[in-house]
Amino acid sequence: MIYVAVLTGVTAVWGWTFVVVKDAVRVYPVAPFLALRFGLALLVLVLLARRLPDRRSLAAGSLIGVAVAAGYAFQTYGLESAPAGTAGVITGLFVVFTPLIDRAFGARVGARTWIAVAVALGGTGLLAATGRGAPVSAGDLLVLGGAIAFAVQIVLLAHRGPGLRPMDLAILQMAVCWVLFSAAGSTSLSAPDGNVWIGVVITGVFASALAFPLQAWAQARMDATRAALILAMEPAWAMFFAVVLGSQRLDAPQAAGALLVLAAILGHELAPALGARRRGSRAARHDPATRRGGAG
Repeated sequence: MIYVAVLTGVTAVWGWTFVVVKDAVRVYPVAPFLALRFGLALLVLVLLARRLPDRRSLAAGSLIGVAVAAGYAFQTYGLESAPAGTAGVITGLFVVFTPLIDRAFGARVGARTWIAVAVALGGTGLLAATGRGAPVSAGDLLVLGGAIAFAVQIVLLAHRGPGLRPMDLAILQMAVCWVLFSAAGSTSLSAPDGNVWIGVVITGVFASALAFPLQAWAQARMDATRAALILAMEPAWAMFFAVVLGSQRLDAPQAAGALLVLAAILGHELAPALGARRRGSRAARHDPATRRGGAG
């Protein structure tokens, strides 16, 4: 159970950071905040690894780092106007966008993915609208762009990452983000106050430098179905913390939209694993060797 607790904790921290980041960028510019976040994450990761990445990882890690930087730029600028819980749920759409982007690499996109995309986008429209039926805001669209960028990151990791050290790739991704956001925020950099520093530490250390190694450690010790279920609950954690800590309120259509998006994410992630488990159970029942009195 310790592995489940660790992965659940990581996912909860990621959900919590939507509120933390929104509070920070209310009073501090986005680019300098992200530069401080990823600079701190880079420092901690290098200290944990006790070495620098090798040259083989440089090209892949740098390319993936650009996708990560794009994702966090879209997401964080979107958080300036989008509610934290809404942003968390929209970000969770990377789960259904990933197979669509993977199609560019020759992957097949099945009916399950198209259905999940349709349900999730319909839910996003309900979630992002206000009680007066206002259209989706610019902040929501920016966060949606972040979800697409994170899906690109996952596809690139799947195709460029095998054979390379995960810690090397993590360090390079943090380094690219730090360089890009430092350059973008150089003209607006100033000394942050104590609350902003708290946000930098939470996001840089706990949500980045420590969360990724802990995620890899926990997932290596549990089955894929359970891991997918836990990780897919990040949007639910984001909405929970936004309501409890950020005072976000949902009307009935928005609540229905949030449930639709969560259902699309969970259904898309869990359906293949549950189907494989069901087929395995059916095969075991028909295998004479597994029946009572059979061989062994």
